[in-house]
This record gives sequence, structure tokens and C-alpha cells, in this order.
Amino acid sequence: MKVMPEREIEQALLPVAEEIGVEIYEVVFKQGKFPSLTVYIDTDREGGIDLDTCEKFHNAIDPVLDGLDPTYGAAYTLNVSSPGIDRPFKKDKDFFRHIGKKVEIRLYAPVKGEKFFEAVLLEYNPAAGNISVDKGGETLKLNLSQISKISEAIEFD
Repeated sequence: MKVMPEREIEQALLPVAEEIGVEIYEVVFKQGKFPSLTVYIDTDREGGIDLDTCEKFHNAIDPVLDGLDPTYGAAYTLNVSSPGIDRPFKKDKDFFRHIGKKVEIRLYAPVKGEKFFEAVLLEYNPAAGNISVDKGGETLKLNLSQISKISEAIEFD
């Protein structure tokens, strides 16, 4: 199935997101027997994204997508969701927002014998494509190309 690039779909939906007061975290199109377009939305508001906000955004983008026709006439299912609490960092602001906080890091190859660990994010340098973290009192500098996933560490009380 031919599908419009996800970035173009996101650009078309940005005005609606601004109007509703949410930000688009990611747009994902999945091919297969039951093709689907999922728009993940986020907010800085207390309480995050709730079901009512997802429904409101879904209803608002439906006519925009009908006009855009991202699948060139082919049927698909539209989903709107929160990215979830364990969402990976994708944008610069995700990194900057978590400086000084504990993060979970998964690496493609071990560093000092570990492929998964928790650390405090000390610095993010988008121009250099790296981060610095404090792992148990030791400062590590990691290139983003080494990291398969970085997300906020979830701590349960």
C-alpha cells in the first residue's frame, strides 16, 4: 500500500494539535492485513493525556485526514494514543526535559560490561549527538548511535 510520509501527515495535523493544546509525539503507519495510522499525542499539562483528549483530537483530525488522503484511497484504522509512561526519547525537548533526572538506557553493545542500566542524565548535546550521564558516581559520555532506547526511569513506591 502506498502511504504518504509520516512527516507530511504530522505537518498537516500540527495546526489541529496546537488548537487543542497538545503536541504530536509521533505518527506511525503500520502496514499489514489491518493497516493503521496511530497518532501519539502528549502534553505538559498536569495529568497528561486522558481518554477525553484522545477522543477530541481523533474527532478533530478525522476530517483533515479525509482531505489529505494519506493512503491514496486505501482503508486504514485511525488511532490516537498517549505515548505511554515508558516512551523513548525522540526529540531534543525529551532529552532537555529530563536533565537531572534518572533515565533507563539500553545500548546496542555493552559499555563496561552492561547493555542496560539506570543513570542520571547530566547533559545532552544535540550538535555532537551525545549525552553525559552519572552512573553510580562515574560520568559516562555516550553517543546517541550507541543507544537503542533511552527513557525516563519509572520508580514505584
